[in-house]
Amino acid sequence: MVRLLRISLSHLVASRAHHNGSAKGRRQLLSRVYQPGSLWQEQSSELPHKTNEPSSKSQRLMFKAGLIRPSSPGCFHYLPYTVRSMEKLIRLVDKAMQEIGGQKINMTTLCSAELWRQSGRWDLVGKELLCLKDRHDQEYCLGPTHEESVSHLVATEGGISYKRLPLLLYQTTRKFRDEKRPCFGLLRGREFYMKDMYTFDITEEAAYQTYNNVCEAYCKLFGALGLKYVKVQADTGNIGGKLSHEFHLLANIGEDKLLVCGSCDFAGNVEVLEASEKACPMCKGELVESKGIEIAHTFYLGTKYSHVFNAICYDSQNKPSVAEMGCYGIGITRLLAASIEVLSTEDDIHWPGLIAPYQICLIPPKKGSKEKAVISSAEELYDDICAVPHMRDEAILDDRDHLTIGKRIKEAHMMGYPYIIVAGKKALESPPQFEVHCHRTGNIQFLSKEGVLDFTQKIQVI
Repeated sequence: MVRLLRISLSHLVASRAHHNGSAKGRRQLLSRVYQPGSLWQEQSSELPHKTNEPSSKSQRLMFKAGLIRPSSPGCFHYLPYTVRSMEKLIRLVDKAMQEIGGQKINMTTLCSAELWRQSGRWDLVGKELLCLKDRHDQEYCLGPTHEESVSHLVATEGGISYKRLPLLLYQTTRKFRDEKRPCFGLLRGREFYMKDMYTFDITEEAAYQTYNNVCEAYCKLFGALGLKYVKVQADTGNIGGKLSHEFHLLANIGEDKLLVCGSCDFAGNVEVLEASEKACPMCKGELVESKGIEIAHTFYLGTKYSHVFNAICYDSQNKPSVAEMGCYGIGITRLLAASIEVLSTEDDIHWPGLIAPYQICLIPPKKGSKEKAVISSAEELYDDICAVPHMRDEAILDDRDHLTIGKRIKEAHMMGYPYIIVAGKKALESPPQFEVHCHRTGNIQFLSKEGVLDFTQKIQVI
């Protein structure tokens, strides 16, 4: 019995060392990534089925790179690299929202038809709602947005004390919209991820201040991602309210027509400007028509929903008043795809640096090549990079050593790793020199092991 126990304990210790203790056990190996239709199998970059719907550069690149796979029209499976990038983007959004006082919640996907009828939107939105009934014949929609739900939540809790104001509640969840003509991959689908925030204030003045704070947070967020965006005056649409702005990335495939001033920062959606308007109302500069992909939308709602559901705030004298509300959305999956759309070339993905799935791809020599002697040195370098605290989960080792270095470099550029480190001929020198490619600039430099580690210290991550 004692001998059996010793064997079991030895097996347990060995197992733990294999999975957790050794550096090798912790390595992120490219050969193990789930990437159906992977690049090295020379799969066609064409989309998997013929369709009359237009496609986009981001859709084609994301399909070719094994980032997404279609499930049904307008719905996609997000594969490992996409999920990693989305999780980073969500962390970045969380940080931005929490810096201005946002509190994260998670509301139900099934939204009561009764609440939507109370607000008048059940019939107004109509066929864009994905509707269903339960076994008790109760009607629901799969939430495209949650103004009714959050107003009802606050109202049933008896209102909000002035001590909690402004109240900023947000979530990041799957949303559903029965698009008549989904297209462009993640840019216009039926199922998508969105960050939606709902704010409550006691006065119009305070609500406008909250509105400005959120807009500034959005500008800071998009700036951190390195995106050139425009903020435009917009129509309030079926959400309603007193004021609305959209944030766009300018792109030829954009479905929104914008008028952008060349002399100041004014921009507007043609829906709210006269089609014939040629001069900017702010500075009289010339307005130029452009197309944009909407990545975010802000609304000052006033009391449109709070009045219907009796969502109230209490002042310091315990006097109630109907809450002044705002709602603020960022399309998470759309922002991800739109970023790829505007930053990438036709052949290579370029991610916003902070949300690249991995910051580094390290490529060892081909098995059987003259440089095979430095395979172990390349693996040690990978382990040392991962030992840098903020880089622990940011590097991947391209262990497909049956492929040439050149082929793997080409694929690494296509996948969009911000930095590619190659153990090539110069790694045989004394001291070894490693080839470091910057994907964004195309620059290549040769660094010692210590130089590579110093370099990785400076890489920014979420």
